[in-house]
Amino acid sequence: MVHSSHSPRQTESIAAALAQTLQAGQCIALNGPLGAGKTQFVRGLAIGLGAPGRAVSSPTFVLLNIYRGGRIPLFHLDAYRIAASEDFEAIGFPELLEQNGLVVVEWATRVENLLPPKRINVTLEVTGKTDRQIVIG
Repeated sequence: MVHSSHSPRQTESIAAALAQTLQAGQCIALNGPLGAGKTQFVRGLAIGLGAPGRAVSSPTFVLLNIYRGGRIPLFHLDAYRIAASEDFEAIGFPELLEQNGLVVVEWATRVENLLPPKRINVTLEVTGKTDRQIVIG
């Protein structure tokens, strides 16, 4: 499915609508260049799950943020700064997949070998200053 977004708020809305369809135990592989809106997309997922969106921030330096308060926990990871997949394993990534939450990984191609084969792939492409093409599949 392909969506067009013309603002950060619209990116959040697209993600919030997706969140309504998600179940515990699912994994989202999130990709796109720097500044494409990956964290904005996660903020929309949190809002759609019923968690406070204002708490969402990029986990680039901490690797993992956990957002509770929605209908399922949201585990938000960032693989941008990791040196190897083993870094993700060391923080308990395989166990997170079994915690009955939604696991979202930014820069997912960097840890593709750890991701479950059955996942939702989301790619954000920059098409203008605030315009994005969001491919969900």
